[in-house]
Amino acid sequence: MPEEKNLNSEEEKIEAPAATAKPAEAKAAAEESEDDRDESPDFSLDSGADEELPEEIKQKLEKNKQARAKKKLVKKRKKRTARTVKVGRAYINATYNNTMVTLTDSNGDVIAWASAGMAGFKGAKKATPYAAQIITKIAVQKAKEEYGLQEVSVFVAGVGTGREAAIRALNANGLEVSAIKDVTAVPHNGCRPKKPRRV
Repeated sequence: MPEEKNLNSEEEKIEAPAATAKPAEAKAAAEESEDDRDESPDFSLDSGADEELPEEIKQKLEKNKQARAKKKLVKKRKKRTARTVKVGRAYINATYNNTMVTLTDSNGDVIAWASAGMAGFKGAKKATPYAAQIITKIAVQKAKEEYGLQEVSVFVAGVGTGREAAIRALNANGLEVSAIKDVTAVPHNGCRPKKPRRV
């Protein structure tokens, strides 16, 4: 009889860790699924492009989205009917300090936009070709998800380093570029220029 008790107690000892392991595995699986849910933005960023956005930029966009959601709770707007815009325009403003991409419909009404500051770039990094590539990707994905944009005419203003990278990124992210026009303002001997910097 005492031997049977010992055997039973050993079986219980063996079964006990297995029972505790199951909830731990379930907990780990639940945490993984929560992580997956947290990381996924409300529009798919990887559709139509080879590489994904960097992690820190995704986090910045997620914070901005949450802040906008809070504001929407305060301000109740009328819901706009969903419309499709197949053909539109892309305005790229590439200055020495920043790059901004605005996508509009054929009338000029804005459907999506992005700037280097919005994507989390600061200081001199805002005017880089890499920043232009990232913000173009953000704007294009939003326009494609919400409006089904397919083709754009590009209007480029400014002499910043991000202008060419932004145009290439439009094409790389699945938009057909039908025309490119440089609309940089050129003075016809109007204002007196600044005196040159002394370095």
